[in-house]
This record gives sequence, C-alpha cells and structure tokens, in this order.
Amino acid sequence: MTSRIESLKRMAEARPQDPRARFGLALEYERLGEWTEVVTHLQAYLARTQDQGNAYGRLGHALNLLGRREEAREAYREGIRAAYRHGHPTMAQEFEDVLVEMDD
Repeated sequence: MTSRIESLKRMAEARPQDPRARFGLALEYERLGEWTEVVTHLQAYLARTQDQGNAYGRLGHALNLLGRREEAREAYREGIRAAYRHGHPTMAQEFEDVLVEMDD
C-alpha cells in the first residue's frame, strides 16, 4: 500500500466526518484499479457532503466496472441531479450520455 493511502487512512480515522480524506482515498484506489475500495470510499464521501456531480460519476463508473449496473445507473442519475443543481449542465449531459450507452 502506498504511503499516500496510509496517510489518507490516518486522516479519515482522525476526522471521520471530514469527507476530503475519503475522496482522496477513492482517487488513490481508482488509480490502482481497486474498484471495490473506490465504491466504499466514494459512498462514505457522499454520505458526508454535498457533491457537485463528479463523485457520482466516478461512483457510477466504478459500480459499472464491478457489474453493479443498476446501482451505477442510480449513481449517474444522482450525478445528473447534482450537476444541474450546481450549474454544471455539461457534466450532466456527459452522465446522460453514459446512461444511454449503458442501455444499448
């Protein structure tokens, strides 16, 4: 395990309600292709904060790679709603396009 992951884990343990370490862990595990860990940490992140859409898209991607397609679709739908709420129509459109591709 990388020292960055260890450092982020310590931060998450020391400040469990601070979402930033969870998002950082998700990104590190994403880089390593450890999709179950990505899902775990993104879900923990989203339980602690309002996201503008990015985390939902990453969560949808990870869930889809794990074969959890309906959960992935719901993550993308949540991402679309969040993106529109925060004024990110381009991101929302990207997620809408992913949903269409998933249905093909």
